[in-house]
Amino acid sequence: MKTINILHLLSVLLIATVFTYCESDSTTEIPDNTNFPTSFKVDIPSSISQSSSLKSANSNDFSGKEVYQHLNNFIHVGEAAAEFVEEIMKAISVYGLNKPNEFNFTGEDDGRIKNIVIVDNSDFEGVTWQHQLTITDADNESNADGGKALQVFWNTNPIKGIAILKPKNWDNSSTNNMNETIFKIEYSEAGEYGYEASMIVSITNWKQDQTNRFHMDNLKMFVGKTGDIVDVYGNSNHPDAYLFLEEPKGFSWAFVASGNNNTNIGVAEVGLPLSSLDESSRPVLLVDNSIKNVFTTQIREWVFQTYGVYPSEETLDTLLVDTEAPGFFNSAGFIQGGEAPNDSYTELASNVEVLVPYNPFKISQLTITFK
Repeated sequence: MKTINILHLLSVLLIATVFTYCESDSTTEIPDNTNFPTSFKVDIPSSISQSSSLKSANSNDFSGKEVYQHLNNFIHVGEAAAEFVEEIMKAISVYGLNKPNEFNFTGEDDGRIKNIVIVDNSDFEGVTWQHQLTITDADNESNADGGKALQVFWNTNPIKGIAILKPKNWDNSSTNNMNETIFKIEYSEAGEYGYEASMIVSITNWKQDQTNRFHMDNLKMFVGKTGDIVDVYGNSNHPDAYLFLEEPKGFSWAFVASGNNNTNIGVAEVGLPLSSLDESSRPVLLVDNSIKNVFTTQIREWVFQTYGVYPSEETLDTLLVDTEAPGFFNSAGFIQGGEAPNDSYTELASNVEVLVPYNPFKISQLTITFK
């Protein structure tokens, strides 16, 4: 699975926003510094978050290793989306866009007018936020989505915020397949989840690399950090995915993971429930639907349909390599499944045992809306 360079997509927005104001009625001076969050994301160890090009697996050579490698990619997409937001907040911080104001600028790529509105004391999702910034495509403001390209809501004490981004409304000239894609990042240092810092990344209508049957449309993942330890859990939805059998189709990568930013090692457990499964319990998602259990069922049936006999235990074992939970990672990515390479993974493996993914069906139906 290939991923686009999300940071490159955002860079144009940042440059235009902070450097190319159009003529407007605004006389606001840009202050030298302001009280803003210095960060708006949680860094995930690269051991469990890295991009690589993966083949669209054939029915006779898909492996447990590839399941874990796909997981690396899906987590990487979520982390890259969060980097969007952090760069936005840095620009807001530097240029002091925290006072009520309205002005506009010309989009560098599409040459269209973008309107910026900043207000104070905005209510959204049950919270009153100190500040809200909204960027819209002026010509698209009559559309159902209001032409909204970006909304950021944030508080500074404690640091907490929400950012929602729709790339198509930023660059209306784009012919890529992200017309309905929306990203949402929720960041907090308020400790409400028991971590020093946390973020929730949500993505809907992701349309990249649809020629690969494992392409993702929706994702939601939680990331929590305390010290060097980072816990991650969530689901990516794959509406056209099938494994060894062409039916059933539509799977969720239900995952939990824990990594160490200092040593750059990680542990992850993955379940492969159907996207339609309306279930939230850990035993169902990660035990009943473990890689090994799902592979065992499908491989046996695939061999029977292909050769008219069920595989022997010896043959089956050779096809189940690296399907044991959990999976272990280092800076190069996936190492092995089942047994830990050494004792340095003990704490992370223990962390993973108490984490629970989201309900697969709810992620398959995930929506994101602006205010």
